[in-house]
Amino acid sequence: MTTGATERTHPRERLLDTAGRLFYTQGIQAVGVEQLVTEAGVTRATFYRHFAGKDGLVVAYLEARGARVEETVAVILHAHRGRDALLAIMDMIGDNLCRPGFRGCGFLNAAAEYPDPTHRVRVRIAEHRRWFHDVLRTVVRDAGHPDAERVARALVVLRDGAMVGGYLDDPRAIRTTLREAAEKLLAS
Repeated sequence: MTTGATERTHPRERLLDTAGRLFYTQGIQAVGVEQLVTEAGVTRATFYRHFAGKDGLVVAYLEARGARVEETVAVILHAHRGRDALLAIMDMIGDNLCRPGFRGCGFLNAAAEYPDPTHRVRVRIAEHRRWFHDVLRTVVRDAGHPDAERVARALVVLRDGAMVGGYLDDPRAIRTTLREAAEKLLAS
């Protein structure tokens, strides 16, 4: 007898995978615990054994998203430095904009649903943003720019705008604009 994919994966991973898909496509507040447990094929007891409520799952979802981004950036930073690293990071963002089903940044989407900046979901989002800003500042400094802090802040703003524009407008044009703007900032 063969087992299905649901039976082969750990319930916590099924919950995270299901949450990732549903939160990203439907919105966090629109998805209830009942839908999560049903689609993940677990019981409510299993859900609460792994997460201290829906907010706990939201934080874990954001941590998983952040870990994937951090792993991808680590690969880029292992292969590139300075200007080349910055442009590779911008290309990674641009490629993400163009993938099927792109609906904006999962972190920005979550922030829109959690207005309290002291809420643990928003704290996790702020941690990820600080990490990203710090990476950009280091890369810009390695590229020899005299004001790495200012350029890094501007690049974060550009990235945020690209995430929105990639969802609402032509993602290919936004990808091109993002790279061009990053090159101009670095040259400034």
